[in-house]
Amino acid sequence: MHTNLKGMLTITALLGLSAATAAHAGPARITAQSIIVNPSQPQLDVQVWVNKDASGRGNPVYRKGEQISVGLKTNRDAYVYLFNVNANGQIDLFFPNTYEESNFVQAGATRVFPARNASYTLTVGGPNGQDKLLALASTRELNIDDIATFAGGQGFAEVKVQGQENLARALSVVLNPLPADGWVTDVATFRVGNVAQRPPAQGGATGTVTVTPDPPAPSEPAPEQPVTRIQPGEKGDGSFDAAMVDAYSRLKGDESLGAATSYAQGWSDGLWQKFRGVAAYGDAVLLHANGSSRAYAVHGRLLERYLALAQAENGGTRPPSRLGWAAGDEKVIPRNSYGTSGLYGFFQNGALYGTEKYGTFWLTGNVLKTYQGLGGSGSFLGFPTRDQYLLNGGWAADFEGGTLRTVNGAVKVSRK
Repeated sequence: MHTNLKGMLTITALLGLSAATAAHAGPARITAQSIIVNPSQPQLDVQVWVNKDASGRGNPVYRKGEQISVGLKTNRDAYVYLFNVNANGQIDLFFPNTYEESNFVQAGATRVFPARNASYTLTVGGPNGQDKLLALASTRELNIDDIATFAGGQGFAEVKVQGQENLARALSVVLNPLPADGWVTDVATFRVGNVAQRPPAQGGATGTVTVTPDPPAPSEPAPEQPVTRIQPGEKGDGSFDAAMVDAYSRLKGDESLGAATSYAQGWSDGLWQKFRGVAAYGDAVLLHANGSSRAYAVHGRLLERYLALAQAENGGTRPPSRLGWAAGDEKVIPRNSYGTSGLYGFFQNGALYGTEKYGTFWLTGNVLKTYQGLGGSGSFLGFPTRDQYLLNGGWAADFEGGTLRTVNGAVKVSRK
């Protein structure tokens, strides 16, 4: 996009977020890994959206050269940071900036960028593809000097990192000192596409179409059998599971789950539906337990371990008893004090923690309750390094920074 500063030079940038003196960051590829989220589900909340989709849950298309505005709202007083990641992985920070007095946002107040009569505008400039807006709200003002800096009278900061995963890693370092309920994030998406004029129809009417990177369809396609795409939540009889439909929308399934590869079908006393997955997310399923009003997703290595436990216990005919059905959305956990980041899956009877460094392991019962009460992977214990196991007749678990042992019915905590 371009930022058009009234009376000043227009500079191409990610969201057009550079004044005339801004430097250009080189392109980089982003992955489909989730943008950083807080696994503790704090009461603090932030919402972000673009002017073409006030819900913040759609994926509207903008033409190059079209103006865009961004809105946000928090439920508590907070400091807010707005990042954009474009299709090439280039990142920009456009709030705070030197044109706004402060990035402090009052509870319940709606902020729009650019504001009316602002000295800058935001104009879509490309490249074509998917853009993501990340809103980070914090109860404390953050020191992000290692991520972005203002220099030479710039209106917008120069961001030092590129790629969504690198941004998540850098932010996790900044957020690590905060209390568990001290920050929260939200993401809105939009697509960028070229617009071409169609040849005028007889009578002078004209129209526009959005051009995507996909190759054009042949003018005379070869005859083929009709292909029916299975929809999220769709059952074999044509009816739909409302909880799965809602979950796909809530999780922005086209970016995190991909296309359905099976109908929603019975599994034990509930339903599950398989999805192709998207890049780093890996294969995925939506799980809907009987009696629950919500369905939840399990991806990649957490899904592999979950199904392996079910297969070993009961031949894969129902969820593993030590975990049960998924009971919450999968979370990306930011890097902890040991430099480890990973995934967290919450289930009816337990939890799965997955890292590339150690693997994916289950915890349950009082061991899990004690671990999470201490702060989970963000505490001095860090991530688990093996499955929970029996030791001298009691449950035990090993972690990066210590151990939990059940002695005479009570869980004892030890540091390394």
